[in-house]
Amino acid sequence: MFSKWKSKKEEKPAGQPALEISAPVSGLAVPLAGVPDETFAGGHMGRGIAIEPREGKLTAPFDGRIAHVVKSSHAVILEHSSGLQLLLHIGIDTVSLKGNGFISHIASGDEVKAGQLLIEFDIAAIQAAGYQTITPVIVTGIGEIAPEVACHYGQVTAGKDSILTVASRQ
Repeated sequence: MFSKWKSKKEEKPAGQPALEISAPVSGLAVPLAGVPDETFAGGHMGRGIAIEPREGKLTAPFDGRIAHVVKSSHAVILEHSSGLQLLLHIGIDTVSLKGNGFISHIASGDEVKAGQLLIEFDIAAIQAAGYQTITPVIVTGIGEIAPEVACHYGQVTAGKDSILTVASRQ
């Protein structure tokens, strides 16, 4: 199933309460270091995980509010009631597609429920245009102190399997 915890540095966060983040897409969850973009792979956007999707549906991993939808519909920032913000970014350099292959079902400010369809994307069309569909899921913010983030790797099903455990540092 999942590797338990990647390394000593990624042991289960000690701060309570921890928030379990469900997979927003079904596929293979892998470390960010494997993303072919240094901004994500190097952790410059924040800590998280990436998923190689097996279907073109991005769903809400928790109840929250859409803080921002990128105009080209390839990325969204979702905010949890705790203040945690999560960047869901479909593909690498897919902004260049200018929205082609993406259908957004949400707008900034919308309240969404866990499992709700946010964006549909055409995996074959994205790949045919020469882009990768690997989807980074990044914890971008939760107050002033960076949270502890534990990653869970392996095959995941959207809305069913946990990919991240996030806890605020106390």
